Amino acid sequence: MIKTKGMVHFTISVTNLPRAKAFYCDLLGFDFIRESPRMVFCRSENDYFVLTVSQTPINPNAEGAVSIHHAFYVEPDEFDRAVQYLKDNGVTIAKEETRGAEAAFGGRHCYFYDPDGNVLELLDPVCGIAESKAGFYAKIPA
Repeated sequence: MIKTKGMVHFTISVTNLPRAKAFYCDLLGFDFIRESPRMVFCRSENDYFVLTVSQTPINPNAEGAVSIHHAFYVEPDEFDRAVQYLKDNGVTIAKEETRGAEAAFGGRHCYFYDPDGNVLELLDPVCGIAESKAGFYAKIPA
């Protein structure tokens, strides 16, 4: 068994790096760290992700589905403003819903698309994200 300490980064495939950088860093406000000809490194607080040019992009979701996505959480007082900001800036919203505390990650959810069709999610957890994660993992049988 391998005992990891956490996640270093995840990768989001894109087809146009300047457009993706503008969307994620300028529009969404993620921190720009650095870039190379094929990658842009971004940060949200202590978490990192890499926008990487893909010559063969894959859309893992069926038309209209949002199951495969990347989720970011926001504070409760930021959620409504953030969703309205997305709408005001022409971002396509795929789905908005509220789940109760019994859900793996309960709270308010807004799923939306980046310019390449990748699904992203904003989450306002019904309780703190640490408590939400702890509740989720406590339900998994050992």
